[in-house]
Amino acid sequence: MHIRGLHTVTFTLAMIGALNWGLYLFNWDVAQWGLPSGLVRTVYALVALSAIYEIATHGMRCKECRGEMSHMGHDHSASM
Repeated sequence: MHIRGLHTVTFTLAMIGALNWGLYLFNWDVAQWGLPSGLVRTVYALVALSAIYEIATHGMRCKECRGEMSHMGHDHSASM
């Protein structure tokens, strides 16, 4: 799988996990929607692995984290 495609998949799964945490605040637990427990565990594992991948590789892809935005003539410090 191409790196960009991998990023898209892992970012999407990480966001699904984040939304699931948010839904839990309203007593909505996606895992309780009648899904087979094996499927739920697999999805949770994929979400966790996706988050780890995103954390580990974020700095290599993020232009702001690498400071490239200021080198490209975009200074976001004024908007803060």
